[in-house]
Amino acid sequence: MSLIVSNLTKRFGPKTAVDNLSFRMEQPGVYGLIGTNGAGKTTTIRMILDMLPIDGGQASWNGAPVAKSGLRFGYMPEERGIYMKTKVLEQLVYYGMLRGMPRAGAREAARHWMDRLHVSEYAGMAAEKLSKGNQQKIQLISTLLHEPRLLFLDEPFSGLDPLNTQVFHELIQEMAGAGKYIVLSSHQMSTVEEYCREITLLHKGKTLLQGDLRRIKAGYGHTKLILCAPEEAYAMAEAAGLRGLKTGPAETEFALPERDADAICVRLLMDMLARNLVPLKFELTEPTLHEIFIEKVGIDEANEAMETERRRAA
Repeated sequence: MSLIVSNLTKRFGPKTAVDNLSFRMEQPGVYGLIGTNGAGKTTTIRMILDMLPIDGGQASWNGAPVAKSGLRFGYMPEERGIYMKTKVLEQLVYYGMLRGMPRAGAREAARHWMDRLHVSEYAGMAAEKLSKGNQQKIQLISTLLHEPRLLFLDEPFSGLDPLNTQVFHELIQEMAGAGKYIVLSSHQMSTVEEYCREITLLHKGKTLLQGDLRRIKAGYGHTKLILCAPEEAYAMAEAAGLRGLKTGPAETEFALPERDADAICVRLLMDMLARNLVPLKFELTEPTLHEIFIEKVGIDEANEAMETERRRAA
């Protein structure tokens, strides 16, 4: 099975929202579609799912378009779509029947997932009486009821508290391990880094970065040294040409030069050991996806995305 997106393009008047986007997902797991708000992530998903007309290119799942009539996909939109005045179990059964399930099967599946996500006690309650986190659990259950193989999760962690975030984390890992194909749209780089083998970074509709995340990070080489050692070692690091970035109570981060970073660190470690300065931590690191994101997009727009998420969570 495979999801193949080829030269996908969408225009709204003079604005090109998605510009000639292509990517392939040929193995189960989680594919990261990342970028700031307005980058084109949601528009891309809606074109793939035949919810928006495509102005150019095509998208296919297992060799055929992902048509709404097939109903064999799961979609959790960023704008939550549950009925606030309707009882939870009642609407989940309704969602299951919309996806072609018999009433009894939809009810059984709904109860299974409600037990799994610890919301069974709310079965007879109107959705408006639930917390935001539990409302999002109900939205997720409606996405999973019919056991789709292909899933689209658009900003699934937006506004969740730490406990519910962990519940969602574990479930996504479980689904990926069970052979699901999951497209995860997010501007939370730490989330993407945790799950995704491959990514596409969109910015104003254009593809800025794409490919295997491990290879992308490896291509930058080591960019930081994290050091926890006797005090004298920090002065040695600065004398070796390393620039201090951040000092905490137990360790200090140093920026590494672009050239000969590994060789400089090897010499520094050997000099430390020669003076019997044994480090508790001497770790060379690649850049985080967040740091790569800022480099590609710019710090102002990255900060704007984080501020938007903060306001949503408030």
